[in-house]
Amino acid sequence: MNAPTRPIPTAADVDAAAERLKGVAVRTPLVYSPILSERTGGRIFIKPETLQRTGSFKFRGAYNRAVQIPESQRAAGVVACSSGNHAQGLAAAAKLLGMPAVIVMPHDAPALKRDRTKALGAEVVGYDRVTEDREAIAAAIAAERGAIFVPPYDDPDVIAGQGTVGREICEDLAALGLSLDVVAANASGGGLMAGISLAVRARFPDALPITAEPAAFDDHARSYKSGNRERNPAPSGSFCDALLAATPGEITFAVNKTLTGGAVSATDEEVARAVAYAFLELKLVVEPGGAVALAALLEGRIPAKDKTVAIVLSGGNVDPATFSACLSGI
Repeated sequence: MNAPTRPIPTAADVDAAAERLKGVAVRTPLVYSPILSERTGGRIFIKPETLQRTGSFKFRGAYNRAVQIPESQRAAGVVACSSGNHAQGLAAAAKLLGMPAVIVMPHDAPALKRDRTKALGAEVVGYDRVTEDREAIAAAIAAERGAIFVPPYDDPDVIAGQGTVGREICEDLAALGLSLDVVAANASGGGLMAGISLAVRARFPDALPITAEPAAFDDHARSYKSGNRERNPAPSGSFCDALLAATPGEITFAVNKTLTGGAVSATDEEVARAVAYAFLELKLVVEPGGAVALAALLEGRIPAKDKTVAIVLSGGNVDPATFSACLSGI
């Protein structure tokens, strides 16, 4: 496998991102969960990025990249491709910075995510997830307008911004006099996992970062095993719409294959139960793509007994019909 052609971010980059995000991003709480701790035999903490600006962790990386665009280049704006959470994160960041934004979104993205992206002032361009190449469409728009493309995950600044999730987890545990044994986060292209791994391993070298994926889209698990970036067999087929990247990113995999401690997965049925559990027991609204790590914990796939574990709930942008179906036991 070829080495990445772009810089690999470091823990110092995550620290720099934290300074840029101070007072802009929400410092989401790290919440101890007695009910999950009793169920698993561990000390379980929840990091609810559902409470972040735009309802997911994606704002962190999008803003950290966008704020570094020189003012002389901002008038042309930014372009991204996303199924919804990066779309909203970048749209919000662009709005704060006074830049136009164009987002390439699949036609089957949840209406809630499309509508909120538009409400933040972004222009939305639709595409067919099965037959069209979203990155090619975004690249063409960027070239035509002179705009800057902001990838959803495979970018050093985006990864560093997402890593502030892990940095905050470590800081909050240290303030309690605790160390971290396991941290689990959901993965699509792997940007959140890479950023968290950088931050966590710098502070707790023995901690185990674990990647969580939908069962039919376990490209990270297969890639960790083979040592190469494996692809998913299909572009769609799970209601975890936020986690359907075709393959791990080039940069994200370079980080994750070294720093993570493996991968777990959960079926759509298990994820639906986790969404319902989060609502009924944790009193949190979580979208399917934000609940896979929680689902894996509930199914006993994440080592938790006698350990301090942090579970990242990465997003809460779920449309009412899907949420209702989860609560109905589907």
